[in-house]
Amino acid sequence: MTAPRLRQAVFAVAELEPAVERLTAELDLGEPFADPGVSHFGLRNAVFALGDTFLELVSPVEEGTSAGRLLERRGGDCGYMAMFQVPDVAAARARARGLDVREVFGVDLDEITEAHLHPADMRGAIVSVSEPRPPASWRWGGPDWEQRAAPGAIAGITVSVADPGRVEERWRGIVGDVPGLEFVVDDAEPGIVAVHVQRDDDVVKIRPR
Repeated sequence: MTAPRLRQAVFAVAELEPAVERLTAELDLGEPFADPGVSHFGLRNAVFALGDTFLELVSPVEEGTSAGRLLERRGGDCGYMAMFQVPDVAAARARARGLDVREVFGVDLDEITEAHLHPADMRGAIVSVSEPRPPASWRWGGPDWEQRAAPGAIAGITVSVADPGRVEERWRGIVGDVPGLEFVVDDAEPGIVAVHVQRDDDVVKIRPR
């Protein structure tokens, strides 16, 4: 059975193109995928492949989006979502319901079943639980993402919250024992504050801004 892991990390950005240029230069990334499906949420995006993991930027193009409201509250670019691949998404959803965690979105396709969990219940970010079929695939990376992938991997994230111990217990209680999750105390700016990118023997912490 596939072990649970962080498969994709997402930043919300006010201006997509400058953020794409910055990340491409910093990490020497390949061509990103623009998913037309995110227009359903009033967004544009760019999805970079690092190995078989992904770093996504989303930017609002309509008023009233959840990403746009978050950008306003944070005063600029910020962490938005952590997407976990789990071996049994039905079981993960059941664990979330048992903790009174609400779902804000769900999709069931031939190649993936996924649910997004409410950030107010999870604390720190939207958390997605996903079961891709086959396990090595990832629909959100776009066609031929393997050919566009840069060397490396998303190795973890840093999440700042007021009560890191309690929040970590909740996240791990739903997604499982995923390596690379770091929870730190910060009352002023809760959320995903860094994405850990593995390159050879080094780990670089990439911040939204």
